[in-house]
Amino acid sequence: MSSQAQSDETTSYSGRLSRQLIVRTALSQIDRAGTDGLSMRSLAKELGVEAMSLYRYVHGREDLLEGVVDALMGGLISRLNAELTEHWQGFLQSLAHEVRLIAVDHPKAFPLVATRHPAAPWLRPPLRSIEVVDAFLAALLGYGFTDVQAVGAYRSFTSFLLGQLLLESAVRGAVVSPADEPLDEGDADIPEGDAARSVEDAPEVMRLRGLLSEDRSDEEFEASLEILLDRLSRELSQ
Repeated sequence: MSSQAQSDETTSYSGRLSRQLIVRTALSQIDRAGTDGLSMRSLAKELGVEAMSLYRYVHGREDLLEGVVDALMGGLISRLNAELTEHWQGFLQSLAHEVRLIAVDHPKAFPLVATRHPAAPWLRPPLRSIEVVDAFLAALLGYGFTDVQAVGAYRSFTSFLLGQLLLESAVRGAVVSPADEPLDEGDADIPEGDAARSVEDAPEVMRLRGLLSEDRSDEEFEASLEILLDRLSRELSQ
């Protein structure tokens, strides 16, 4: 293709560019290669435009990632099961499953959701969206929770989601923490020999390999969620 033809094609495509298209394409790239595989250059190449064309719609990579988070979290509350949300337990169950769907459908993007919001770093992930957190607290207050109980439920609920869903995301291929360097635990010695161990050197792991390899995430998620709901129910009845 001649340079003139390429220029004409780029101009034609750039006329159809939008923030929504750019964010959707970015999410697709993250799904394939993780956030480390996303760049403004790779995004522009896939869209068939010059990288500078993207800056009309996004203000850089961080703004782009914020757009991806917004796309993942947008409309979350409206997707809740209306019948379930007549009661606070159903509300939390429905919300938990909707957040989990994000982690299951987009495991490599979920760590973005499991970060602190730049405008409110004191909010706890993984609800991430200020609107979602606000709706969460308002809903619990509407169910009769006190301020203290609603915030306590928020803390417990998000801790449960974060631990469970980051683990699921990691199992599904997400990079949830830097892996290039070992953690620096002050002056503690790092047992480098452990990294060289083979699974064959762990007899119990080898013996139980079949059970350890089973995917029980559905059952574990439900059991952990029921434990949380039961505990909150007991606290409310006191």
